[in-house]
Amino acid sequence: MSAPAIAQRLGVRVPDVASDVRAGHRTGQDDGLLLAFVVLSGDVDRFLAGLDPEEPVEERAVPFAGESVPAAPFARLGLPEPVGLPGVRTAQVCAPCDGDLNALHVAVAVIDGERSRVYLKGVD
Repeated sequence: MSAPAIAQRLGVRVPDVASDVRAGHRTGQDDGLLLAFVVLSGDVDRFLAGLDPEEPVEERAVPFAGESVPAAPFARLGLPEPVGLPGVRTAQVCAPCDGDLNALHVAVAVIDGERSRVYLKGVD
């Protein structure tokens, strides 16, 4: 499944200026939908505001140290898991969501002083 098709199923629009766009799809009883891309850090808040998360986007200063393995890991896309990164901002966007999507979660990790990676994980 292509990145534009996954973005459509997630109900999000990847910013035109995004780079390194990656997507994945895991089929099962509940499909796992992954989408990740890089934008300038200054553009992240505007993207997040457009998602209208149902809870505040908060920073998790300490990486999750659990042994759990995500059902649809971003490692399949060649990316580090956001749960294992320090300083990640994260929020539940919706659960349940409008339409067919059951849940959508966002995480943002700073790559360097100028760029951030946005991670979106949906359950359909």
